[in-house]
Amino acid sequence: MPPKKTGSARGAPPVASGSGRGEPDRVSDPPVDEEAPFEEDLFGDADIAEEEDEGEDLIGDRMEEDYEAIPELDVYEQAGLDDDIELDSDMEPDARAAAERELRKRDRKEKAESGVRRTGLDLGSSSEEEDEEAADRPSRRRRRAEMAAEGEAMDEQYESIENLEDTKGHTVKEWVTMPANRLEIYNRFKNYLRTATNSKGKPLFKEIIRAAVNYNEQSINVDYTNLAAREQALALFLPEAPKEVLQIFNEAASEIILTMYPEYDKIHEQIFVRVTHLPLVEDLRSLRQLHLNTLIRTQGVVTSATGVLPQLNMVKYDCTKRSYIMGPFYQTQDQEVKPGHCPECQSKGPFEINVDQTLYRNYQRIRIQESPGKVSAGRLPRSKDVVLLADLVDTCKPGDEIDLTGIYHNNYDGSLNHSQGFPVFATVIEANYIEKKDEKSNFSKLTDDDVAEINALSKDPDVAERIFESMTPSIYGHMDIKRALALALFGGQPKNPGEKHKLRGDINILICGDPGTAKSQFLKYIEKTAHRAVFTTGQGASAVGLTAYVQKSPVTREWTLEAGALVLADQGTCLIDEFDKMNDADRTSIHEAMEQQSISLAKAGIVTSLQARCSVIAAANPIGGRYDPTLTFADNVDLSEPILSRFDILCVVRDQVDPVQDELLASFVVSSHVKHHPNADAEENTVELPRSSSLKLVPQHLLKKYIQFARERVHPKLTNTDQDKLAKMYADLRRESLITGSIPITVRHIESVIRLAEAHAKMHLRDYVGSEDVNMAIRIMLESFIETQKYSIMKTMRRTFSRYLSFKKDTNEVLFFVLKQLVLEQVAYQRNRYGKEVDSVNIPEKELVDRANALNIRDLNSFFKSDLFKLNRFHHDPEKKLIIQVF
Repeated sequence: MPPKKTGSARGAPPVASGSGRGEPDRVSDPPVDEEAPFEEDLFGDADIAEEEDEGEDLIGDRMEEDYEAIPELDVYEQAGLDDDIELDSDMEPDARAAAERELRKRDRKEKAESGVRRTGLDLGSSSEEEDEEAADRPSRRRRRAEMAAEGEAMDEQYESIENLEDTKGHTVKEWVTMPANRLEIYNRFKNYLRTATNSKGKPLFKEIIRAAVNYNEQSINVDYTNLAAREQALALFLPEAPKEVLQIFNEAASEIILTMYPEYDKIHEQIFVRVTHLPLVEDLRSLRQLHLNTLIRTQGVVTSATGVLPQLNMVKYDCTKRSYIMGPFYQTQDQEVKPGHCPECQSKGPFEINVDQTLYRNYQRIRIQESPGKVSAGRLPRSKDVVLLADLVDTCKPGDEIDLTGIYHNNYDGSLNHSQGFPVFATVIEANYIEKKDEKSNFSKLTDDDVAEINALSKDPDVAERIFESMTPSIYGHMDIKRALALALFGGQPKNPGEKHKLRGDINILICGDPGTAKSQFLKYIEKTAHRAVFTTGQGASAVGLTAYVQKSPVTREWTLEAGALVLADQGTCLIDEFDKMNDADRTSIHEAMEQQSISLAKAGIVTSLQARCSVIAAANPIGGRYDPTLTFADNVDLSEPILSRFDILCVVRDQVDPVQDELLASFVVSSHVKHHPNADAEENTVELPRSSSLKLVPQHLLKKYIQFARERVHPKLTNTDQDKLAKMYADLRRESLITGSIPITVRHIESVIRLAEAHAKMHLRDYVGSEDVNMAIRIMLESFIETQKYSIMKTMRRTFSRYLSFKKDTNEVLFFVLKQLVLEQVAYQRNRYGKEVDSVNIPEKELVDRANALNIRDLNSFFKSDLFKLNRFHHDPEKKLIIQVF
């Protein structure tokens, strides 16, 4: 700073100490301009007149004497001069630059020691300090540029704030917008991006940024848990003031990326920070006023999506009167920002948007709904609108289940207020990060202990039979249905060679039978067990409700696509109860979804195809309410052949009168009610339910994890499959189908056998399909086919395919089935001859031996000693060679 002179010219008024930096010196009694409005208001007219009379005339005849030299007065003050550093006009440029740098360093050191922060004027400071501060402020940017050019470290405008978490009574939103705090957050986040490391100690964001630039992406992902571990203050402010903090993050990330790749701004002018793994997940129905303007994380299924529209981001207006360009005006989500008047001509309009200089951004609006399996019984699923901006548009489509992180906003809704009559605000989520939930993301929920427990269970040789027994433990019997449902939950292996011909891996099942046989309970159990399931009924579902439909969006007034039940159940299970109550037109609409697993639409100018990769499990009642065994399956059910051929397994449930089985069933129901009563004590909870097998059941929580693990990690291959056996079985089935006139057998049934074999291999966590799996699949397919036949030809077909049906079937179970047939024949004979019911039945042992020999079963002693034989009240008398059953 150049030194100041001590004297002044003669005749001049006293001079206050000036700044010496090109500013005019202030005088004690300045001359007054009569036309200056500021001075008139400040002093008044009387004071001005008085000063004019008493003032000194500075311009006169001796004006030139004011500029005469006075050597004793024309000298510099010695105070404030540094004798060590001299600045001379004759110095060399390099020497002068070095001296100036030394002076600047000294000034910074003195200010740092005194702790002075340049946050404004200090009213108690001297006029010298005020002038110095005022002169320093305009030149701060110039000094920073000079220091950067000289390679020196730039001094920050604000000191580092150590305790950033202490908001000093301000709200978080106010605190983060203060300039000093904003700069501190900016610097801390930049430092975090530079220094954060991964588990191997390598820079974390260096690789993330490199990968994003390689794919021309506009955003980088920041893990919230990692951020909270290193920068607690930033993680604290982010959920409370997300809009302001994310804007700071975006600026810091842009600077870091432009430092690494200086030309990247030519590809994307703005970079976005996406926050992942926010710890707390909120349900859509739990969003309240508390969550407004905060960062939230929620989950749901996308039900509809609009097209991608341009939204005003930075807009400029043209004044039509003066051709003056106004702006820029940055638009917000809440309201449109418009100029009030033209600064050039003070006109209030009209103004037109300058299309050339206005900037737009991509805009899309989607609607998410609560996941089907998470809605409480008797409640309607809640939904919420979501706004997607910039690179988030078109990241999801109807039917996708997403994990969403965003800002929960509210805005004024005129339509609501018009109808309600008081201020109501509509809410919307502005998305920050979207992640599609697929099978891989579900696997992360399994812990190491779960995987170890699953592997231990898979080594049990009876694991498949244990899983069959563990299905619907609250339902007695019906082992054929339990096998089918278990295989459907595991599913086969989908194939899509060359992305041209897709073969589904999901297994479709139809359960048909008498009322009161727990058909709906089977479906409800699957709804709770499957990782993703949609339940609907035939009477309450329409064609568009099952597939998809098109409607006009109330926001954009354009046609949007709404997903139906089959689309929402993608990668899961769709359960349809009362399947026979559906209209034929509605039922026809699911033909494509059941085989090609897609839904094609051509409505209102929208031509598209949606994914419907799900198993369809349906339950239906026969015509007239009761299943007639003297008729074929097609005659009992009012369903067309095309839809019947799309079901892999047809399960027939008959309500047959059997005194022993009826008593066991009644005992099971009573014991179940006693055990599962909400006020049951410890003794009642230990009640053992009657069961047809002694195998140990798999706990339900472990069964769900086992199914999930098998679906995600096990993909069995068809390597050593016995193709000749499959071909012969298919030929025999086709011949029997033609003879009996029952359900038609098509090539789809071969694919059904393959899918069932793959599902059985998944149960054992095998990577290949063996002969055991094929034999079990053939057995289940044949049992399904034989059960749909007339009663008169059922026995013949069982005898024809006995070599397939007896595979891995417990001989005791086969003998028990044969013995039951003999008992039924004996009871019918006694009823027809004597006209009354009998209390016991005597079966000659020779009849059972003859039928067992026909099935290649020689040893009957183990069957006579089995629990199954005793549980059903059979008694063997070796002396009389009789088998007695007491009702």
